[in-house]
Amino acid sequence: MNIIYYIITLLLYLISIPFLIILSLKSKYKTSIPARFFLIKNPPFKEPLNHFHSCSLGETKALKSIIEKFEKVNLSVITNTGYEEAKKYKNADVRFLPFEIFIPFWFKPCKSLVVVEAELWLMLFVIAKKRCKKTLLINARISDKSYPKYMKFKWFYSHLFKYIDTIFAQSEIDKTRLESLGAKNVIVAGNIKSVVDYKITKNYPKPKEKLIVAGSTHEGEEEIILNSFLNTKNSKLIIAPRHPERFKDVENLIREFTQKHNLKFSKFDDFSGDIILVDKLGELINLYAIADIVILGGSFIDNIGGHNPLEVAYFKKPLISGPYIFNQKSLFNMISNYYIIDKNQLNLYLDKNLDRSYIKNRGNIDIILKEIDV
Repeated sequence: MNIIYYIITLLLYLISIPFLIILSLKSKYKTSIPARFFLIKNPPFKEPLNHFHSCSLGETKALKSIIEKFEKVNLSVITNTGYEEAKKYKNADVRFLPFEIFIPFWFKPCKSLVVVEAELWLMLFVIAKKRCKKTLLINARISDKSYPKYMKFKWFYSHLFKYIDTIFAQSEIDKTRLESLGAKNVIVAGNIKSVVDYKITKNYPKPKEKLIVAGSTHEGEEEIILNSFLNTKNSKLIIAPRHPERFKDVENLIREFTQKHNLKFSKFDDFSGDIILVDKLGELINLYAIADIVILGGSFIDNIGGHNPLEVAYFKKPLISGPYIFNQKSLFNMISNYYIIDKNQLNLYLDKNLDRSYIKNRGNIDIILKEIDV
């Protein structure tokens, strides 16, 4: 099966080359695609260390509590945001993980391969099983929405799991689902994202008005939040879009809205406006620290699955979310006092006296560390 799989991925790669070249011209992919699909400035790791692999920003952040226990590690990622976050780890040698056809030639022997969440690349585990002492999947989860899709390809995943020595699942539900797909030696360790300590990088003055922070918003959500804010008393609204390429569109939307309703608009970090646009990355933690209420985006439209609520609960802030949190249910289960509401209820909740959210339990990284060759 492995040979057939490799041939199929090779053919797909050859067919996709023209599209990959075009995509690499976009700023969002100008580094990751050349590195992953053409090995440009992306050589193999030099030392046989523990090799950690994550996909993007959130998963890479979650690794901090584990990676900091090691003197030096190798760390591979998929996305540009993951790469930028990975480069912050002073003890990590960082690379983009190449596309699967390159893995047999690129991947070097390591102590242990430690993969985060749903990065289930067959060739990565096949080769690592031969060249490393152990293969681990940590923080593993399967959402309600994804589970039926996984089951359709049970034959594939039952084969892939043969190459993973130990799996650490986020919850008992995840363990049951993984085992139904053929996974063996599954241990519940909780979610390692709950172990992270969120440290502010800059102290901002708290406005005297109630400060409402809408974090990680997506297209279609800004309109909902703006309209809900309109009749809120003695308040300021900060909107932080999830993706930087949307900053300009959201700015135009807010400008039009404020002009129509005789409100003042400002850009971050000018807190003089009634509605403030955050057009910088890396500031949400600093804003959660001074917020009175947080609206968590990616949850009022049915195609994102929500975002990490632990960042908000860490600072014990009232947390409002939409109903579409299928990718974050395990994280919401780790906190108390949050409000899941419909978009039509948002305006009512912004004027309520809401309870503060907080983290009620944390993941266990000690049992994971025992499995990794330190």
